Amino acid sequence: MTAHLLDGKQLAKARRKRLMERVALLRNRGIIPHLSVILPTCDEAARAYFRVKARTATQLGIEVESITLEAPSTADIVSHIKSWAHDSTVSGIMIEAPVPPGIDMQAVRNALPAAKDVDGAGIESLGRLLSGKPAFPPATAVAALALAETVGEVAGKHAVVIGRSLVVGRPLALLLLARDATVTVCHSKTRNLSEIARRADILFVAVGRAGFVTGEMVAPGAIVIDIGTNAVDGKLVGDVDASTVEPVAGALSPVPGGVGPLTTTLLLEHVVQAAERTIG
Repeated sequence: MTAHLLDGKQLAKARRKRLMERVALLRNRGIIPHLSVILPTCDEAARAYFRVKARTATQLGIEVESITLEAPSTADIVSHIKSWAHDSTVSGIMIEAPVPPGIDMQAVRNALPAAKDVDGAGIESLGRLLSGKPAFPPATAVAALALAETVGEVAGKHAVVIGRSLVVGRPLALLLLARDATVTVCHSKTRNLSEIARRADILFVAVGRAGFVTGEMVAPGAIVIDIGTNAVDGKLVGDVDASTVEPVAGALSPVPGGVGPLTTTLLLEHVVQAAERTIG
């Protein structure tokens, strides 16, 4: 058995084509989708991620602006969020990670308005997601789920999520529950992790450790979604050891080329959706 590789680039390309049509309809009505981004650090990786978003957005007809804050305070970040929250021309607001030490992320998350929180980082958005109300989930979690659903429905399947961050693991578990999957969330304190992982019909991995999941942790034919991005010897690799997992799994999302390309597109879908909601 050799796993079918899930092509995030092709899926993103197809979704961008439909998204471009939606943007054109908005522009014909005088509405320009607009994403405002805070870069709270000069971290080069963060700036690179932003450039990818900005380039893709421009291709789609979405406006993007950014503010780089060197050595910002919590008050600086919150002030910009509140200003954009009251600006009718701004469709979506997001903060590019990583955030420097010393920032009160609870205060930042509290300031993000759910209607413009297009990457689902705010407390209001997470609360709405938990209670089943409309909200924008984190784009990475949505991308991981979308890739899994290219293989088939998740309803009734046992999904194991390794990782419990607010960015991916927890919101992904909520999205899976909403799709009627049976969900197990694992983390660094989980006992018998390998045994639990082998029970999964769908295994999602988001731990931030290169090659963490190996072939012996995967059931034959399982769907494996690798959400990790790690730089190793100048190369981007995932949390899954593809060399040992690919011969066992039924499907595998590669790194690079899997969740990553789709995440940017889904984030921009949220921006367009936020703009569409302003139509009376």
